[in-house]
Amino acid sequence: MTAASQLSPHAARRTGLPGPYGPIAALQVSATAGSTCSSTALLVPGYTGSKEDFAPLLDRCAAAGFDTIAIDLPGQYESPGPHDPSAYLPLELGEVVAGLVERLAGDDNPVLLLGHSYGGLVARGAVLAGARVAGLTLLASGPAKLPDGPRKQALELGDGVLRDGDIADAYQVRESVSARNPGWAALPVALKEFLRTRFVASSPAGLLGMGEGLRTEPDRVDALIAALDANRTPRLVIAGANDDAWPVAEQRDMARRLDAEFDLVPAAAHSPNTEHPDALLDALLPRWRSWLDIQSASHIP
Repeated sequence: MTAASQLSPHAARRTGLPGPYGPIAALQVSATAGSTCSSTALLVPGYTGSKEDFAPLLDRCAAAGFDTIAIDLPGQYESPGPHDPSAYLPLELGEVVAGLVERLAGDDNPVLLLGHSYGGLVARGAVLAGARVAGLTLLASGPAKLPDGPRKQALELGDGVLRDGDIADAYQVRESVSARNPGWAALPVALKEFLRTRFVASSPAGLLGMGEGLRTEPDRVDALIAALDANRTPRLVIAGANDDAWPVAEQRDMARRLDAEFDLVPAAAHSPNTEHPDALLDALLPRWRSWLDIQSASHIP
């Protein structure tokens, strides 16, 4: 495939990481360039997403010197999850991610945490649960619940079908909504098949729980500020220039409140990681390296 997508080729290997409900499915690739400071980039996907959402980023992150791990959250695609929808709210999943950060960090391995969309709310939950990260990146995410708009309407419609029918029926509803987008018809057949396979393999309880989180998550920015400031953690907010989930103005204001750097990815909407990955990485990688350089310098006697 020429366009970036979840099916973009990469050198990462499929692996499993310890999790409270069973192995957390992951794509993992080791750094291929020398680095003065060992570090890991942990990438967390959003609602209905998976580790494959970061396929276009993996090799370039590794080439820049970062061990890189993209995960399925519990209940997503190839990761088992519990049957209780409340276990999939941002704070609860945040505790799972915080446990991963603790294992990956070890004695001297800084972890850079990135969360996309709902994964941003989960990454925030991880920091609030005590995860000590070397930097936090919120990608196409917001300060609170999903605002009113087409995405929230589609979410509520799909959840209603999921409660009354089965997961295949819910996907048909999502597909019919997607078909209204002219870009849907242009997607390769293999990609459409993957998106369907991923959705129907996911946990219905997980989809319902994450959907509830998207409808009800309160604004926790002030609590996040306190947690980040306590550990002097650098932070970055990145939005697609045409994001149709959380408005760009809302994401920019969140960055202001967090005292975070803010960047826009041109020619991208809600998924810069697949819509314009090169521009996203041009914004990400220098920031990540500078954060680690500062941290490394602070440890020099």
